[in-house]
Amino acid sequence: MDTVVLISQILWPNLISTFSMVLFSSILATIWGFLLAIGLIITNKKGLRPNRHIYGIMNLFVNIVRSFPFIILMVALMPMTRILVGTTIGTAAAIVPLTFAMTPYVARLFENNLLEINPYTIEAAKSFGATNLQIIFKVMLVEALPSMISSLTLAIISVLGYTAMAGTVGAGGLGAVAITYGYQNFDNKIMYSTVLVIIIFVEIVQLIGTQVYKKVKV
Repeated sequence: MDTVVLISQILWPNLISTFSMVLFSSILATIWGFLLAIGLIITNKKGLRPNRHIYGIMNLFVNIVRSFPFIILMVALMPMTRILVGTTIGTAAAIVPLTFAMTPYVARLFENNLLEINPYTIEAAKSFGATNLQIIFKVMLVEALPSMISSLTLAIISVLGYTAMAGTVGAGGLGAVAITYGYQNFDNKIMYSTVLVIIIFVEIVQLIGTQVYKKVKV
């Protein structure tokens, strides 16, 4: 296959699809994962407002979703995906299971980041009369932000791997190119070109994550 055709008609459009899936699912999962992490931190037995029942429900949800292999979770969520976006194939449809799978993963990473904060820092904020919201957003979040950036970078790279699996059931993207055009058609040029693009994608994400980490660490 001609290199220009390979890039313009196959790799480039599917790179855009992969980028869209990663971008939108990462944004949504970061928002929901952060809220879930805050809920876990607040309600655990050493939290600002301990609540064993609420913590247990949220913790169980995180553990259950994280235990599912993504390909099975994606199939199981097809009825929900159809309700939300009207279809179970394509880039938009893939964002639903990607977000659902990534949210508890991000939540657990963020929870661990927040748990690493020195408890004496929180106690000091309480002694100065800080409210729970002030402790969360002006103490805990500020202290944990660099490690949360690193965790989010890891999560985004992981969701890129999920997009490859999503491509096997009609989501499109680079994973679909590698399987459909490369592996199934015995075209090593397409398959290894796709792998190279994915590697470059990962390196760019890691580079951006590292630079942002350095900025907030200062």
